[in-house]
Formats: sequence, C-alpha cells, structure tokens
Amino acid sequence: MAACDRRFPPAWAEQWDRVGLVLGEPEAPVRHVWCVVDCVPDTVAEAVDAGAEMIVAHHPLLLRGVSSVAPTTYKGRIVHRLIRAGVALYVAHTNADVANPGVSDALARRLGLTGLRPLVPAAPGTPATAVVGQGAGRIGTLPQPLTLAELTRHAAATLPPTVWGVRAAGNPGRIIRTVAVCGGAGDSFLDAAAAAGVDAYLTADLRHHPASEQVAAGGPALLDAAHWATERPWLDDLARYLEAELPVRASVSDLDTDPWTLHAPSAVSTASGASATAAPTAAVPTS
Repeated sequence: MAACDRRFPPAWAEQWDRVGLVLGEPEAPVRHVWCVVDCVPDTVAEAVDAGAEMIVAHHPLLLRGVSSVAPTTYKGRIVHRLIRAGVALYVAHTNADVANPGVSDALARRLGLTGLRPLVPAAPGTPATAVVGQGAGRIGTLPQPLTLAELTRHAAATLPPTVWGVRAAGNPGRIIRTVAVCGGAGDSFLDAAAAAGVDAYLTADLRHHPASEQVAAGGPALLDAAHWATERPWLDDLARYLEAELPVRASVSDLDTDPWTLHAPSAVSTASGASATAAPTAAVPTS
C-alpha cells in the first residue's frame, strides 16, 4: 500500500473518485500482486488461481455508494470471493491518470510518441502539481509522419487487441505528426486537443455529436480505441515498479475485459475517401 501511495498519492485523485485500499488486512503478507484494469469475476478468478494475495486495479469496484455487499449482488459476490480467498484489493484510478509517468504515458509509448507533455496540465495549487509534467493525457510527436490511415493501422497493431479495434474520424490521407492521447474516456478533452493544435487525438469512448462537431470544425483527426486497450499498457509499468520497490512478484492480467465481444463491419462508404469493402456474412467473435 505504501509503495502504491508513494507512486500514486490518493490526494491526486479527483474528488469524486474512490481510490486506495478497498478491502484486505493491512498487516497481511503479500508475495504476489495481480495487476488488472477491471476487478471483475474473471480477473478475480485469475488472481485466486495464481495464488496472488493482492489485486491492484485501475477501475474502482465501489465507485458509487452501495447499501449492501451481500453475495446476492454482483459486486457483493466479488467482495465475498476476495475475502474468502484472502486477496486484498487496492485501486489507483485518476491519481494514476495524472501521474508522471502514468496511464497516458504508457499509452503514448505504445504509439512511439516522444517529447511528451500533458494535454491538460494539473491545475496550479492542486496536489497533483507536486511533480513536474503531471496532468491528464499526453501530447507527443511521431518518429515519422504518417497518414491517418497509417496511424490507425499502427495503433491497432500496437495496442492490446480487442474486438473493438481502432476506428478513426477524418481524412484518411491527412498527414499526422503530433498526437494527443488519453487513456480511458477522453471525450471531455476534445476541446483541449483542438486548442493544442495537434494533428490527431486518440482516446476511448468518443460520442457521436462531439466527435462529429470537432471534425467538421477542422479540429484534429480522432481515433477511438477500446477503453480497456488504452489503459492496459499502464499495467506493465505498474508491475515493473512494484517489483523494483518490493520483494514481490507482480503479474499483469491480459484478460480482455472490454464488454464488446462481437464486431461485424458493414460496407465502408467511399464518400470520405476510404476504400469500400464487402460486409462479412457473420460476426467475428472475440479471441
């Protein structure tokens, strides 16, 4: 807990967030840590089967108030399984998002971006300004210019694979040099990306109307990846840090917890300059 708190102080988290120790005895021995994006039944089963004594998760299990953790509820079943197995649960969420290095740094490195700086620097006077370069998202430069079509293929090849893949909005032939990224839902930073003058912005959970308006207004090209895929790269950094700081083994879960499990693309219109492709006859299941 102390090692996690040093790297991602809870004071850096947003006020609405719920981070830190969720359950577990602080004095219990920990030899094996299981690092996950989501604490769900499948990742809990992984941790229990591996003999881990602690899960460090990115997304909070109990973000909103609950009146019961009875085993008849979804979250209650998870809590009971963890307690019965003697597995502690710790969360680093928005405090890991703004950290330097943090979630978006790991995402930016997957794309090969250099010269990283915050997309939205931490506000002056807030605890997150304790370390230089902290804030939400990152802006960087590609090693060499790519077209939007090439960047989309590059992102799909370098990010953890999901059925969602990577979709893009903008002219496929647009030349991209500077890219902003934000691990997780970065819809609220669309205006910041446009104001920064980047050529493209990659994040997750983009909505139809805000994305459409940004592209129509001449803003950056947009790349929308699966939420899990944009945050999974951070787990590698987390595991390396824990093993360097403590005499523990830290394992990373590669279980895809993105909720979307099927993808059946329709014919692509040539109106935007993209090549038309035939629609498949059946949906493609997740691996």
